[in-house]
Amino acid sequence: MSRSSARAATEPLAALVAVVAVSAGLALYAGVLDDTLAGVGGKRDVAAPAADAVEQRVTTGGVVDPGRVSDSLAAIPSGYEGNVTLRAERQWSVGPTPPAHADTDNRTVSVALGPATVRRGRLTVAVWR
Repeated sequence: MSRSSARAATEPLAALVAVVAVSAGLALYAGVLDDTLAGVGGKRDVAAPAADAVEQRVTTGGVVDPGRVSDSLAAIPSGYEGNVTLRAERQWSVGPTPPAHADTDNRTVSVALGPATVRRGRLTVAVWR
């Protein structure tokens, strides 16, 4: 018996193909499972992604500029109505009054109230159809 026949060995190419096949199978399974579970939940959360977009739109350098709140409705997804309210010692709001069934998301943010004046505030985004 030769030395090479005493050990079990796998060809590197065969091992690589096996790893790729298992990874592709898991990815396919996860995608199908995600699509299936998305239909079961019924109601989709729209407020959190809308709040992310609004916060990015009104924030510069990690601080919310109240002057940019008036342009924040452009970040609301198409087909939805929205209201954006910022509170920090004062209140800035844009959009119609949200109904009781609206999805809302609240965030604590830093708000620039003047030169070298930053206060903690609350950004509320309401989204509905």
